[in-house]
Formats: sequence, structure tokens, C-alpha cells
Amino acid sequence: MMEGLKFLLVFVVLALASSFASASDPSPLQDFCVAMKETDGVFVNGKFCKDPEQVTEKDFFFAGLNVPRDISSPVGSNVTAVNVAQIPGLNTLGISLVRIDYAPHGGLNPPHTHPRATEILLVVEGTLYVGFLTSNLAKGGNRLITKVLNPGDVFVFPVGLIHFQLNVGKTNAVAFASLSSQNPGVITIANAVFGADPPMNPNVLTKAFHLDKKLVEYLQKQIWTDNNN
Repeated sequence: MMEGLKFLLVFVVLALASSFASASDPSPLQDFCVAMKETDGVFVNGKFCKDPEQVTEKDFFFAGLNVPRDISSPVGSNVTAVNVAQIPGLNTLGISLVRIDYAPHGGLNPPHTHPRATEILLVVEGTLYVGFLTSNLAKGGNRLITKVLNPGDVFVFPVGLIHFQLNVGKTNAVAFASLSSQNPGVITIANAVFGADPPMNPNVLTKAFHLDKKLVEYLQKQIWTDNNN
């Protein structure tokens, strides 16, 4: 009886450890599950699957990622996403891709997080200053880890952590990144905090950021643009 209980306990612990260790979307149980629009049904962590007999090559294809994007936004960058919304065949496969274009002399992909994905970035043009913030360390505080990247360099941003990229060169910069989710999500910190809808109580932001209330209210009135397409 005791041996049976020990075995059950070990099994439960291993199962829990396995579930906690998962850092990407769950593994699929079929070759593919091409996403389809459905209006009648329960939506649970993904999308409904198209009949495999009706799947075509178009469900796995996206064109034009080689074309430079408009970088005239206020932050001087443009993120072109290729996730399950653009390629239905990515549904359940736990991966997606983005192209990021940066304007010279300070084009910025602002501090943001991907709540559901680790990101691996490859620079193909230009020079980028990149970095991320750790979560709270044992002794308090958040450590900043940064690196200057050149063409051919690769950098990893761990899942959920705040990170950024800044063009420190005199020419346009381009990078491609892969993310460990079909739909990684993005939370741009400044946009989310000061551009929330409905607006956050200014008293919260005044105290959290050590800012004058009038400055907080001014920031909340600004137009917070999104560089993600």
C-alpha cells in the first residue's frame, strides 16, 4: 500500500513539474489544425479546425516579408507579425514570426512584453541596442541585461519579460524574430499604462511612477500609437 502511495506521489510531482516547465503552446495531437472562423461554439485556447480534406497550401503561406515597411511612426519602427491571424496553419503549432523595421538614429521598438512567448531575434541589417529586464531578484530590484547587435547576431528575450530594441546606427535596421507561440500577444508598457481604455485612475499612476498628477493626466491624453501590424 505504502509503495503504491509513493509511486502515485512521484507521478503527481513529475506531472506537475512537466506542466510548469512548459514554456510554449501545448503540443498538437494531429498533423495540423488549420484555424477557421466559427461563430457557434465554445472558444477554448485556440481556434476551430478546418476539415483536413479542405486544407490547401494557402493555409500555410504568407508573402512579402522581404518588403521594407513604413517607419514613419512616432517611435520610428514597424512590427509586421506573421502569426495565426495571418497563417491559419500555425494554429496549435506553437510558433510565429515577426519582421521589425527601424528608422535610423533612434528607431525604437518600445519596452514591451509577450505574455505567452519567448522571442529569439536575428539582426539582418543595421546596429541595434537591445535588452530585457529580469523579474524581481532575491535581493530586490530588476537587473537590466543589454547587448549591441550587428548583422548576423542573435539575442533571446525570455518569455514574459520586458524587452526593447533601439537602432543606434546611421542607417535603417531590420530584424526577424521567432516566438514560441502561435499568438504570443504583446503589451507595450507605455501604451498599456497611459493609454488604457478606460483610463487608469491617475492617483495610481501618480504614486507608482512618482509623477505629478498633472503630468500623468497630460500623458493619458496623448495618442499612443501602436507599431504592431
